[in-house]
Amino acid sequence: MQNSRIFPASPFAVLVMALIFLGCSSAPSSTDQSATSGGAKPASGGLLSKLTEKTIVLPEGTSMSVTVDQTLSSEQSHSGDSFDASVAEPVVIEGKTVIPKRAKVTGRVVEASASGRLQHPGSLTVALSSVEVEGKSYDISTDSVSRKGGSHKNRNLGIIGGSAAGGAIIGAIAGHGKGAAIGAAAGAGAGTAGAAITGKKDVSIPAETRITFHLKQAVSVTVKG
Repeated sequence: MQNSRIFPASPFAVLVMALIFLGCSSAPSSTDQSATSGGAKPASGGLLSKLTEKTIVLPEGTSMSVTVDQTLSSEQSHSGDSFDASVAEPVVIEGKTVIPKRAKVTGRVVEASASGRLQHPGSLTVALSSVEVEGKSYDISTDSVSRKGGSHKNRNLGIIGGSAAGGAIIGAIAGHGKGAAIGAAAGAGAGTAGAAITGKKDVSIPAETRITFHLKQAVSVTVKG
């Protein structure tokens, strides 16, 4: 029986096998390659954006001038109605524009009262409720601005008095004195009716009207630094 003999591997063969083993173990897997080359990237952009943002406080009393985008009136508007406006001048704090020109603003009708025929002229009161800066809306509280119609008194007295005088003249001509009193009474009645028909004193705020409000409370606004 012939004995089998095992020959020891040469140093060169051992070195080759070692290099092959090391090469296989160090090669990145397909999973590793896809994770490295794929779309997952460090979220450095969001962090950088946050680092460049700055919060600025608009103190109480800050002025805000706006242009009304629609016509408001004591006759047509109602308390609680909202309206649109836009910032007429940028709001600047310490050299930084916090609210830019043409920023969208929302206002509200605080009170609207239509005019009566012989008394109570129309009145309209408005305020601002929010402003939009860089896509974010901020609730704001401002003072209110009021408009009121003219007084009825002088105009109504003129209409009634003039009608009474005209009636007295006509009555005097027709009735020689007695008719004057009757004519005056009739004329006064007609004048009162005329005042009731034509004497409304409503007030309006036309579109494109510029109004300045003031903050009643401070508000913090985040802007890009």
